[in-house]
Amino acid sequence: MAAGFVFGILVFLTAMSGAVFKPGDWYLSLKKPSWTPPGWAFPLVWTVLYVMIGYSGWLIWSEQGFGLALVFWVLQLALNGAWSWLFFGMKRMDYALIDVCAMWLSIVAYIGAAWPVSTTAALLFLPYLAWVSVAAALNLSVWRLNPDEVPA
Repeated sequence: MAAGFVFGILVFLTAMSGAVFKPGDWYLSLKKPSWTPPGWAFPLVWTVLYVMIGYSGWLIWSEQGFGLALVFWVLQLALNGAWSWLFFGMKRMDYALIDVCAMWLSIVAYIGAAWPVSTTAALLFLPYLAWVSVAAALNLSVWRLNPDEVPA
């Protein structure tokens, strides 16, 4: 039970990065691709994904304790939390793109490491991988559409 609480707190703290570093007027003023999801979709999707992320990590912990899969779980969580700060806080779309690509790789690595331990835990990360793929493409597109917005 205590482990579930710890996983919940870690995910909550990561989600708080998105609450602290919000899109704001700067993001609203940027050019975006036509396929950008509507603003209301982001908090809904992230809420569901964060629940799945936490549960997936807890499943791995309950099956094997701390191992390679949880190393990747912690890494993707740290990269996830850093993205909002880089993109919205620092307004560094370039650094945020590097971060989201590293996050994507860490998610793939987690899925691979989690699969033999808990197929359910690995499968819970597939929607997350899909959403981060969209986020990475959106990050790249917004950066390309707004080349003058990245500080020198």
